[in-house]
Amino acid sequence: MTTLLETIELETSKNPVATVIWMHGLGADGNDFVPIVNELDLAGAPGIRFVFPHAPVRAVTINNGHRMRAWYDIAFGDLEGSSRKADEKGVRESQAQIGELITRENTRGISSGNIVLAGFSQGGAIALHTGLRHPEKLAGVMALSTYLPLAESFVQEAAPANKATSVFMAHGTQDPVVPYAMGRNSHDLLNQSGYAIEWQEYPMQHSVCMEEVADISRWLVKVLG
Repeated sequence: MTTLLETIELETSKNPVATVIWMHGLGADGNDFVPIVNELDLAGAPGIRFVFPHAPVRAVTINNGHRMRAWYDIAFGDLEGSSRKADEKGVRESQAQIGELITRENTRGISSGNIVLAGFSQGGAIALHTGLRHPEKLAGVMALSTYLPLAESFVQEAAPANKATSVFMAHGTQDPVVPYAMGRNSHDLLNQSGYAIEWQEYPMQHSVCMEEVADISRWLVKVLG
């Protein structure tokens, strides 16, 4: 049994019937994407509970071992297409912790089929990794400015229940942090594996733009409405 992550919650109505679990990027925390809820146009969507977990604090190699909130460790070369394997232990620990948040939503009356896993950068990597391996069908997976970690074990571990789940991927074409090619390569791998990916790209760096917020709004209404 892992320790339940601390979270920030925001509900769009009194009795939400859907949940979006939204994971932040490296060094940020759950507060990072709270403001975006008010930017979303969710007309036509049911009541949604937004859950923003705080990643655990851990030493991060790429930042000289400084401790910060991170879903897994990142070393030099990891984001340059090197063959070094991602921090598998950290990725799988975060997968288990997000799995527990899904279970908690189930106990609060939200079925897995009404849950979206979302994330930006490192958080998006965990959303992709966890969502497509989750044994029960989810409403969708949203992965922003990110890539699929542990891709080498993906085909063996992917859950049949989420083979047809809607996946939204978006990336900035000028991203200096997670190179555009990494996101595009992950898209191509999933596409070749039979997943229907909605891919959007924007002329931006490692961030979120207003056009993207509009695309996220439309996609959320589609998968939760």
